[in-house]
Amino acid sequence: MSTSLHLAGPEALPKLTTMVSALYQSEGIITDEAQIGQTIAPLLDGSPFGCVYLIGPKVAPVGYVIVTFTWSVEFGGLIAMIDEFFIRENIRGRGMGSDVLISLPRALADAGVTAIHLEVGKTNTRARGLYERLGFVARDGYQTMVRTL
Repeated sequence: MSTSLHLAGPEALPKLTTMVSALYQSEGIITDEAQIGQTIAPLLDGSPFGCVYLIGPKVAPVGYVIVTFTWSVEFGGLIAMIDEFFIRENIRGRGMGSDVLISLPRALADAGVTAIHLEVGKTNTRARGLYERLGFVARDGYQTMVRTL
């Protein structure tokens, strides 16, 4: 299978807002569509801090992946964080997630990215299994910590 990834531009905002809302609802994350739109818009406008890819047909995407960028001395330079990765529930299990996680790292490596980080819920065994099959590993001795400002 060869799942297409398309760099999303400002015209994708309504479709993305709908999909982000679906992800947040399934994860129990409380937010509103206006906030989602305000947060995603800079990434669609070419922010150097990240980008959004639509998964599947450009006119009717079935998912998205949001990638953000930062610098790491430990990892030797530019690193990426998969901030969000969503494929519609009724499409899952068809290999699209695997396709994305095979092609996206290749493209990011070609752009100079040295590592990709992502988070996965402790109870999300399906996603964890996918990530592990595709080379992502939990870092022993480390735990993600957050301080909301």
